[in-house]
Amino acid sequence: MSITVNKKAFHEYFVEEKYEAGIALQGWEVKAIRAGRMNIKESYVIIKNGEIYLLGMHITPLPTASTHVNPDPTRTRKLLLHSAEIMKLIGKVERAGYALIPLDLHYTRGRIKLEVGLAKGKKQHDKRQDQAEKDSKREAERAMKER
Repeated sequence: MSITVNKKAFHEYFVEEKYEAGIALQGWEVKAIRAGRMNIKESYVIIKNGEIYLLGMHITPLPTASTHVNPDPTRTRKLLLHSAEIMKLIGKVERAGYALIPLDLHYTRGRIKLEVGLAKGKKQHDKRQDQAEKDSKREAERAMKER
């Protein structure tokens, strides 16, 4: 079940591979995500010291959060992947010029997971071409509906 989708990622990048990663979260963050108070639109993934981190994901703390916890809405969160997957991603990002993009935050068997995409950036003409294809498909569907 999807919690939130990063639609902007599919507009800005060609997504070639997808990986499902766990996220190291604190208790108040899990509660806020379950309440739907997060945004992955401006977030990105980096590789540092052989580990993968999510930066820029904003989780708005609930007003009923504990008084002894100081919530940081945009803290750096560690992503949990198998070491073989991490090595593969490191090789592709460093050598082949790929980027790691958060695509989708969802539940898998009650756990919150993040789908990370291995992507290459689109040029402006690619974005225009994709938009033209979407428009033509929409027009064709509209024409078929009117019949």
